Amino acid sequence: MLRIEPSGQILGATVRGVDLRQDLSRADFASVLRALGEHGVLRFSDQALEAADLRRFSARFGEIQVIKGLPHHEPGMPEVTILSNVQVDGKLIGAPDAGQSWHTDMTYTTTMGFVNVLSAFKVPMRDGRALGGTEFANTQAAAADLPAPLLERLRGLTAMHDLEFYWDYVRREKGSQRPPLTEEQRRQRPPVHHPVLLTHPITGRAVIYVNPGFTARIDGVSEAESTELLQCLFDHVLQDRYRYVHEWAVGDLLLWDHIGTWHYARPDYGPDEHRLMKRCQVMATKIFDPDFLRESLALAA
Repeated sequence: MLRIEPSGQILGATVRGVDLRQDLSRADFASVLRALGEHGVLRFSDQALEAADLRRFSARFGEIQVIKGLPHHEPGMPEVTILSNVQVDGKLIGAPDAGQSWHTDMTYTTTMGFVNVLSAFKVPMRDGRALGGTEFANTQAAAADLPAPLLERLRGLTAMHDLEFYWDYVRREKGSQRPPLTEEQRRQRPPVHHPVLLTHPITGRAVIYVNPGFTARIDGVSEAESTELLQCLFDHVLQDRYRYVHEWAVGDLLLWDHIGTWHYARPDYGPDEHRLMKRCQVMATKIFDPDFLRESLALAA
């Protein structure tokens, strides 16, 4: 029987009593979906899924993102990307620096991201301690605490999200060895605009939907005001009281909500301390559909 065990912190819960190599029942899927909205980050221990099962489980939540031109994916499965610093014959088998700054994935797409599904096969260790933890921030809780005057100021505003903005940042500030985006990649991913404040489709709570990684500016205000507002929101969300850390173990599968959280992968390990993850990124192609949501959550009441 499926059980949800909350972490007791601002985010996080462990899900027990299911085998993700099998299709979840409608009732279990409903419980997972509701728990995802409430806890933001769900851990399934000892259930790291290989590519085919990972893709099948992820597709239950919506369409899986495929970014053309990125080399690090499961052979024959571009929906399953590989994150790793492992080298074979002198070549990296995965992207070594993914997520190493605060961000929310796929805010730079017209259809925003919904969930990330990440399977852990190698976790770097040092002196018996796991490295490469993933930090999260709760943008639902942070939105609930916004001062009323700031909330009113933000209402109705939109912001521009841009993949190139992030890409250039990690090359310039983080020393990333990834090449610049090609003209074709920029053409495929032009800047998009989303509301600064969203309503979370599962919980109905307000969400701060800007992030330091992909949000280039707030629309319709001066450059100075945009910079001021964004910095104010970033500082607010990144207060310790909204943050949670997942320390990885081999076999973990982590499912997290892109709409209600930011995340950051700690780069606290060296090239000889190996990390290997497989990932699916799921778009919000279903979760804002009221019929899908109503049907999916009906059994979780």
